[in-house]
Amino acid sequence: MLVYVFIVGLIFGSFLNALVYRLHKKKSLWTRSACPKCEKEIVWYDNIPVFSFLWLKGKCRNCHNKISWQYPLVELSLGILFLIPTLFISYPDLKILVSLIVQWLIIFDLAFIFLYDFKYQEILDISIWPLAIFLFDVNYFFNVFSIVNMLIAVLVGGGFFLLQYLISRGRWIGGGDIILGVLMGVILGWSNILLALFVAYILGGIIGAILLLLKKKQVNSEIPFGTFLVIGTLIAMWWGNRIVEWYVSLLR
Repeated sequence: MLVYVFIVGLIFGSFLNALVYRLHKKKSLWTRSACPKCEKEIVWYDNIPVFSFLWLKGKCRNCHNKISWQYPLVELSLGILFLIPTLFISYPDLKILVSLIVQWLIIFDLAFIFLYDFKYQEILDISIWPLAIFLFDVNYFFNVFSIVNMLIAVLVGGGFFLLQYLISRGRWIGGGDIILGVLMGVILGWSNILLALFVAYILGGIIGAILLLLKKKQVNSEIPFGTFLVIGTLIAMWWGNRIVEWYVSLLR
C-alpha cells in the first residue's frame, strides 16, 4: 500500500509541475506535454516521474537542453508528503479513507500554492476558494469542526493578514496571504491556526536572516511568505496537537 501511495504521489507531483507551468503561461491543460525550450512533444516514456529525468540524465531527448531539477524534486516531495498521512492509519474504514483522500487533496493544493508562490510570488484565487468551500462542507458533514470553530479560525487567519495589509497599505504582505489565511482556518480550526502562524513567522524570520547574511536578499526585498504559511499549515495539521500538548507541559 505504501509503495502504491508513493507512486500515486509521484504522478500527482508530475501533474503539479505541469499545472503550475501551464496556468502561469495560460496554456491549455489538455494538450500533450512539450519541452519548454524546443517545444517538441514529450513521448510518454520520457514523462515517467523521476525515472525519465534520471534516464535522460537531466536533458531533453530532442534539444539536449538541461531539465530543471524542480521536476524530480517536486515529484519526490509529493510522493513523500502523500505517504505521511497514510502512516497515521491504524485500520481502514470509510471515515478514515475519506479523511486520507481529503488530506491528499489538501497536500496537492498546498504544494501548488507553495510552488507557484515560490516561483512567481503570487497566490491564485483558484487555489483557495474551491478547496475552502469544499473543506467547510466536509468538516461540517463529518463533524471535524463546528461551523463556529471554522468561522473563528477564518476570522483569525484572514483577519490577521487583512489587518497587516490595511496598516501597511499592502507593503508588508500581499492580498494572497489574506485568502490563504482563510484556507488555513478551514483546514486547521481555531486551535491550531495560531501554531501554524507562529511556525510560519519563525521559519520566515530564520530563512530571511540567512538570505540577508548571504547577501541573497536586501532588507526591502520581497519574500514569498505563502511558502512558509504552507509549511506551517502542514506541521500544524499533522503534529499541532502534540506540539501544543508538549508546550503546555513545559508551562506546568
